[in-house]
This record gives sequence, C-alpha cells and structure tokens, in this order.
Amino acid sequence: MAQYTPMIQQYLTIKNNYKDAYLFFRLGDFYEMFFEDAVSAAKELEITLTSRDGGEIPMCGVPYHSASTYIKKLIDKGYKVAICEQVEDPKEAKGVVKREVIQVITPGTVMEGNLLNEEENNYIASITPFSTEHYVIAYNDLSTGENSVAQVHDGWDSVVSELFNRPVKEIVIPTVLDEHQVEVLKEQLKLTISYEDEVDMPEEYRYLTNTLSENELKIGFGRLFQYLKKTQMRSLTHLQPVTYIELNQYMKLDMYSKRNLELTETIRNKGKHGSLLWVLDRTVTAMGARMLKKWLDRPLLSKDAIEARHRLVEALMEQFFERESLREALKEVYDLERLSGRIAFGNVNARDMLQLKRSLQQVPRIIDVLYSLDGEWKKFSESINPLTDVQAILEQSIHEEPPMSVKEGGIIKDGFHQTLDQYRLASKNGKQWIAELEQQEKQETGIKSLKIGYNKVFGYYIEVTKANLHLIPEGRYERKQTLSNAERFITPELKEKETLILEAQEKSVELEYEIFTDIREQMKQYIPNLQHLANQISQVDVLQSFAEVSDQNQYIKPTFINSREIDIVGGRHPVIEKVMKNETFVPNDVKMDENNNILLITGPNMAGKSTYMRQLALTVIMGQIGCFVPCESCELPVFDQIFTRIGAADDLVAGQSTFMVEMLEAKHAITKATSNSLILLDEIGRGTSTYDGMSLAQAIVEYIHDHIHAKTLFSTHYHELTSLEATLKQLTNVHVKAEEHDGEVVFLHKIQQGPADKSYGIHVAKLADLPEALIDRAYEILQQFEGEQKVIKPIVKETSDQQLSFFQEEVNKKTSKRSSAEEYALNELKALNLLEMTPMDAMNMLYAIHKKLKS
Repeated sequence: MAQYTPMIQQYLTIKNNYKDAYLFFRLGDFYEMFFEDAVSAAKELEITLTSRDGGEIPMCGVPYHSASTYIKKLIDKGYKVAICEQVEDPKEAKGVVKREVIQVITPGTVMEGNLLNEEENNYIASITPFSTEHYVIAYNDLSTGENSVAQVHDGWDSVVSELFNRPVKEIVIPTVLDEHQVEVLKEQLKLTISYEDEVDMPEEYRYLTNTLSENELKIGFGRLFQYLKKTQMRSLTHLQPVTYIELNQYMKLDMYSKRNLELTETIRNKGKHGSLLWVLDRTVTAMGARMLKKWLDRPLLSKDAIEARHRLVEALMEQFFERESLREALKEVYDLERLSGRIAFGNVNARDMLQLKRSLQQVPRIIDVLYSLDGEWKKFSESINPLTDVQAILEQSIHEEPPMSVKEGGIIKDGFHQTLDQYRLASKNGKQWIAELEQQEKQETGIKSLKIGYNKVFGYYIEVTKANLHLIPEGRYERKQTLSNAERFITPELKEKETLILEAQEKSVELEYEIFTDIREQMKQYIPNLQHLANQISQVDVLQSFAEVSDQNQYIKPTFINSREIDIVGGRHPVIEKVMKNETFVPNDVKMDENNNILLITGPNMAGKSTYMRQLALTVIMGQIGCFVPCESCELPVFDQIFTRIGAADDLVAGQSTFMVEMLEAKHAITKATSNSLILLDEIGRGTSTYDGMSLAQAIVEYIHDHIHAKTLFSTHYHELTSLEATLKQLTNVHVKAEEHDGEVVFLHKIQQGPADKSYGIHVAKLADLPEALIDRAYEILQQFEGEQKVIKPIVKETSDQQLSFFQEEVNKKTSKRSSAEEYALNELKALNLLEMTPMDAMNMLYAIHKKLKS
C-alpha cells in the first residue's frame, strides 16, 4: 500500500465514511478533492484537474467563497456533497489540523436559496415496505419543515404514481428493497437513491410523530428522519409535526394521467408554459405558488370542502378593489416558510430578518382586507395571528441597511443595547479626536497635505510627503514606515487613541454578533407560529389567484351534484384558448345523464377529439381544487379518479413500445377505476393490425360498459364500433363535425350527435403538405377501397419494354387460370357492406371465403 502524507491519510479516512458523496475537503481558502472524486468532479464541473505528490494523486479544487455555485451544479445532476471543515484552530493544532464533515448536502436536503426553486417544494421521501401490497411513504421538505406520511395498500405501481405526484428529488430506501424497484426509482422517476435501515425516532424528536396513531407510520417516518439527522448534523427543531395524508380523501391522479393532461408541465418541453399550472398561477408569493402546485396534485373529494373554497373565491371575484389591495399587500410578503427553516438552521443573516419584519408589517393590511369581505373571509381573518411581538423585536433591533455578513458590525440599531452604544460612542469619539488631531497638526506644522490614515498592519499613522519633511519640528514625531514618496509617523497620544478605538470597534463587532445570535435564538420559539401564518397566507394567495384567473378568463362557479350526471354548456379548454392568438376557441357541450356512461367519439384527425376529452378532465380537476371553470354553466359529480390514455409515446427506458405503453395505461384504468371515476381513452388499438386493434377496442368498451360503469370518453377511428350504440344501452355516438368544400376539408371543431361519416385522413395529409403525387395516389387507392374494385391495382412504370412484357405475360398466365372459386370470392367481396358489419361478422365472412378458395 502506498505511503501517503498525514493529510492525505486523514482525507482517505473521512472519505471512507462518505463513499457516495463528493468530499469537499477544506484546505485554507479552497475545498479540495482528490483521487476518483477529483477526476470525476473536474469533468462534471469543467474545472482544471491537477495533481500533487509528484503527480501520483489527482487533485482539483474550488474557492471557498464561491463553493455554492459548484455545489449547485453537482446537486442539480443528482450528486451528493459532504462538506469537510477544520474544527480546530490551526495555531493550536498538533500535527494535522482536525477536520470533520459538518453537513452532507443532497438533492433532497438543500437549504440555501440559490439551490432551490422558490416556486416548488424540494421533497425528500422514503419508502418502507411491509408487504408486496402495503407500503408507507414519508415526505419532508427540509427548507420549510413540512413532514407527512401516506399509506399505499394496492401495490408497487401505486407507490410509483404517488411519488410521481410530488416534486421528489431523492428517495431513502432500505437496503433490502427489490432491485427492480430500485431501478424504477432511479431510471423512471430519476431520483437520487439513498439507503437507511435505522427507523427508531430519537427521544427528543418523538413529538413529531405523536400525531400518528399507527406504529407502521412512525416506522416509515423514522427511516426518513434518521437519514436527515445523519446528513444534516445540526438542530432540526423547525420540523413540523407529521401530518397523515389520507389518500382516499383526494382524487387519485396516476402518473399517466398527470403526464397526459399536462397539469404541471408539458410533455414536449417539460416546462410550465402551456400547462394547466401556467394558466392558473396568478399567485404573488413563493409560498402560494408552492401551495397551488400541491392543490393541483391533490384535488378534493369532499363536496363540502370544494364548495367552501368556491365561496371564498366567489367573494374575492365580486370585490375587485379589495382583491387588488390584497395582491399589493401579498407582493411585499417574503417566503416565511423558508425563512423559518433558515432561522432554525442558524444560517439567517440580518437581511433575512428584515425580510421577516417587512412581511409581518403587511399582515395587518391583509387582515383588514379579508375582514372587510365579511362572511367566511371575516372569520378566516380573525384566526390570523399578526405576530406583532416578533415585528416589534425586529423593528427595535435590526438596522434598516445591514451588511450581508453577520460578523462585520452595522447590524444592530443605536439605542437597542446600552453596552453596545458605549462602545460605539468610544469609537466615534476616538475617530473625532483623530480628525481634530489632523487639523491641529496641519496648522502647527504648516503642511497642508499632511494626513492621518489607517491600515490593518500599522494601525493609525501620520503621513507626510518627502517634499515637506523639512517642515516637521525636530523630535515631534516617531518614524514608523518609509514609502517611495512619503514617510509615516506616530505619536504616543495617537497610539493610545488607536488602542482605545480598535478595542471599542473589536468589542462592538463581537457584541453585535452576540446580540444578533440572541435575537435569532429568540425567533426560534416563534417558528411554529410563523409556519402556521405562512400556511394561512399561502391559502389566501392561491384563492386570490383562482379569483384573478377566473375573473380575467370568464370562468364560472361549477355546481357539484350527488347524481352521476355531467351537464357542461359551452365548455372550453383552459390552456388552448390561452395560447390561441388570432383564432377563437370553439366551445362544446358535454352531456351525460344517469343512463349514459360512454361517449363514443368519431371524426377526423385534427378535428378536436383529444381536445374535447382533455377539456372535460381539466374542467373536473379545476372544479375539485376550488377554482372556477371555463364554460357557460356546469354541473358535475365528484370524481374519485381520472384515467387517461391520450397520445402516443414509447417508453424506451423500460423497453416498451407505443402499443405496450397504450395497453399498460388501458389496463391501469380498467383495473383501478370505479363507477365514480372518469376514463378518457383515445384511439385504443391503433398500434397493431386493424382486426387486432378493432377487437381490443370493442372488448374494452364492452368491459367498461358492463363491469365498471365509469363515465368514459372513448375516441376511435374504427367507425365499425359505432354500431355498438344498438347493443350497449349506456353508450352514445357523437362526432366532431367536418365539412368538405371543393376537395378541401374544413374542421368545425363542434361535437354533434351520431357517428362521423368519414375520417378525412387524406385531407389531413394534404394539410401537412405531403407530395402532390402521393396524395393523388392515396385518393386513387381510397376510391378502389370504397368502390366496386376491392383489389388494389399496382402502379407499373413503363421504364422498359422488356420488363413490361415479362410482367404482363406473368399476369396473363395467372388471369387465365382464374378459377370459379376466385370468381365466387370476388362476387362475395363486392356484395359486402362493411360499414354495417361487426368485426366478428367480417371475420366469419373472410373465413368462409378463404375456406372456399382453398377447397
């Protein structure tokens, strides 16, 4: 084994305990990395790779003062960083300075503002399996102190969907978790994997889980807490008691539906623009933006809770000026949730305290506006604690323009602390004495350029240029330093005042830091109140956002009824109508009574079938999170789940084709849906052969009709399925209207009763500007299919007389041998009316013809 220096040996010993993290090893003003960490980090951070000990040890480093920039790059890529600091004074060290890891920063545990998205929670989660069907999931947002747990009783797929519903960055799992499950977490959900097997809660933190009744929930959260405790290595007193998420109180949105409906991000660009969140987000605080996203992830199932939100939104919609006043006040409120977390972590500075004070100054304004709205808002306003005592402490203590650092002074106001005022007075008087001394010396020596200066090495000094040295009286000053063009001097009196001034300054700065840390400690006792206030202000912000967007876009309050009926008049797609610039969105009705569970939608591509389906789902979700909805009138039942199969996408990571993804999503809907669910299925069966696809599509429709009874929108290009209306009592045909003028198709985007007459597929291809020869040939083939000739004639180009005569001879030979059986088959095919046949009838007829030809 190679012999390393004591410092490198220390590095290797510490690194051995943090093998899954980059070790930032503090050496002076740099964090250094060695060996494999250095090679990898140099590549990931695009910094220079050097070496030490004769080139044997790879090495790279980043400056201490700008380390957060490099840490962010690593965290954003899913890595972990262990911060290793000197924990003893180098002057007192014997041998190598003692170093320890003081914190492990991971994607799920970042606290610094520049590492966080202010409009999104930064969750770390844990999974604890109790059986193949039963799991406990725990969540924590370290930056806000939020903790929660949920139970999943129906298998691993539901665990994956639940995790997909939240912005989870890191997952903590037991070492015994199945390898396939670990791979899904890593590859499909793109999570950083961490391991923790200890599940006991420390005695001093058990109050966090006192709200939980079941031991399994406490074990589930215990695993997550142990990981937090081991990585953060500091007080976690800002953590809030764990709340239990009763998943059956919220609408279930599986990962497929959330993705297909583009609730929080678009499928194509993975960005907020073009999503439902983009339309609804008129929040003005970071806390409100995060809460809106949480509400969107978990629509309500309680009719009373939904209607309570609607009433609050309605009150704000009716009072424009009050709503504007509320928005103006909220704009001055900083992120109270994350400020609370930073207070607990001990990394707030004086400017953070000013943000807290200015936020609290707005709370009385917010209370007054809400109180003036009467009704439920008045009652809500009376529950808000403005924390005036906290505001008073900060008002009296913190200077209005403090520096960033808490160790430079200039933080505490005059008059707040008597001793501090005395130090400041001594320092101020000393500096005044020096200013007066400078004027006195100028007068007595006659040297107008004489000045008194200060630096950290020599302290205070009298500086005289060499041209004026002859004017100094003999023995007046004591020489201190010679410069190229001047001399510096001191006097006993100046040295005495220097001692007094510097002592006063030093003690003043030290005392200010002590006072500030005392204030910070004092703020910790208010953290639960601050977190509660943050939650209330977040709710106000989301509800005013709903009122704002509803007012601007002419949304109306939906009515939720106890019967299973849908009655939407003039429904619109909230996102598409916002992105349309010069066009007017065509509204559509959706009507499904108690006896109508399935709408079978036919019509051409691009006509708006998918838009019609999506807008119903988005309207339901908007209504059940408490927002108004885009239509003229709306009556809905409360849906427990929404399932969607819209759009085509391969899952190459999982090795699944478009058709397999389609079948898996359809299976998920069919096996999980209830009669209170909403199912949207678009073009099922399109990814396989016509008869396979048609058979599957019909079987799925029949199964939903006979066994599930969920409200279902099923769009298809298989016009043969429209005949199901005659046999399935709960199915109704509708179609998207299109008209043809002079060979051009016009999409009316209007839903009408009955089946579509044709698909207009070639017209769509023409709109896509495919070559004209190709379009002409397509029309020719279509006429052969639809006309008397059912056999497609091949195109033979006359490029060679010899080739043409050869092929023509072969054709003539085959034609001369045509049997009576073939004539029979052609006659039978000509007589068929395919549009009035079921798939099974068609298969039976094809089998009879095939059997005749073989006999």
